[in-house]
Amino acid sequence: MQAARGTPLNEHEPEHPRRPHLVLFAVVAVAALALDVVSKIVVAAHLPLTRPTPVRLLGGAIYLDQVRNSGAAFSFGTGFTVVLTVVALAVVVVIVRTARRLFSAGWSVALALVLGGALGNLADRLFRSPGVGRGHVVDWISVFGPYGQKWPIFNLADAAITCGAVLAAVLALLGVDFDGRRTRRPSPDDDA
Repeated sequence: MQAARGTPLNEHEPEHPRRPHLVLFAVVAVAALALDVVSKIVVAAHLPLTRPTPVRLLGGAIYLDQVRNSGAAFSFGTGFTVVLTVVALAVVVVIVRTARRLFSAGWSVALALVLGGALGNLADRLFRSPGVGRGHVVDWISVFGPYGQKWPIFNLADAAITCGAVLAAVLALLGVDFDGRRTRRPSPDDDA
């Protein structure tokens, strides 16, 4: 098959120019952010910090128990809230700059989940007490036991970041690049 100007068509290139998955990226990031923000507003309004007994759901598989976290996930880095705020801002900038190179739907979803989660927790750090850049994140989901006894208490932003990171790891292990193509891994037969 020949192209209009007499040059052969590359079978591996699409006939139409490829576009990055910016709409998919934006929709997933905004959805993750919106779900996190709305859930935190509801939790802050209806699940007081001083509640003596957390809400038990699904036979004790999930407990709703609001806490305020000054650290990162799993309360790592408590006392370094300002540093974590700066790191979150850097992550947001890097992901947004990378978005225009995302021709893979999988990578678009993975990085959008991380971005939406990072923005959700960053919003808490910027706008919640005790002050701008030092705000404590609202965590409210405890699994397999109340008060984070079995697993650290988390929120929907943390869940989005974790799911995005797992998806990114799977894509990287499968050799899927940002452009959607698979990186060919050398096989033992290549040396022969």
